[in-house]
Amino acid sequence: MRRADPVGGHEAGGIDRQFWNQGREWQPQGQEIRVNVHDFGEKDEAGKRLKGIPYGVYDVIRQQGFVNVGLDHDTAEFAGESIRRYYQQDGRKLTPRKEVLLLADGGGSNGSRNRLWKVSLQQLANETGLTLHVCHYPPGTSKWNSIEHQLFSFISINWRAKPLVSYEVMLELLSHTTTKSGLTVTAMKDIHTYQTGIKVMDEQLAELNITHHDFHGDWNYTIRPQRKL
Repeated sequence: MRRADPVGGHEAGGIDRQFWNQGREWQPQGQEIRVNVHDFGEKDEAGKRLKGIPYGVYDVIRQQGFVNVGLDHDTAEFAGESIRRYYQQDGRKLTPRKEVLLLADGGGSNGSRNRLWKVSLQQLANETGLTLHVCHYPPGTSKWNSIEHQLFSFISINWRAKPLVSYEVMLELLSHTTTKSGLTVTAMKDIHTYQTGIKVMDEQLAELNITHHDFHGDWNYTIRPQRKL
């Protein structure tokens, strides 16, 4: 799984804006599409910055991608909610053994040092009964994460140079990302608000049902439900 940097977007039905997207596409002379370069400074009529935050989950065995597009902030709660949505949408049908291995980047909203990330996973384990085995990529090695090469690289190819004029267009481009080898992608919009600056106290961390592995337990650990479902 992987947290992606925000990209431009806006609520459908709002002010018409053409947001720049990386890439190059040829157009007939005189029919070029004008886009906004500095998309992160734009705000809607309520004064809220317009953005889309795609958080991806990739099943390396089945070649299935899931992208949760948030509209608010990239927080650990947003990361946990993205995984929960993947499980409810697809993972529950594919994980009969109630155990999941999560390969996560070492930093960001799902970082190995992020306490709220672990609390969010504990809530997910309690809700679903899943045992979550988590392995973080060491610092500086996230570029070898399979999701970069087998999901987001093809998303970048599919929507290169296409202006992201609405969240609906963004979801459509994500959902229509496929490859000849069998990649499929499901995309959802997440309208929830995620509070920033939440602190997790030592007492809360001590209550987690977490087992650190012998090898680099700060990067590799297992979270089990706190109660039987």
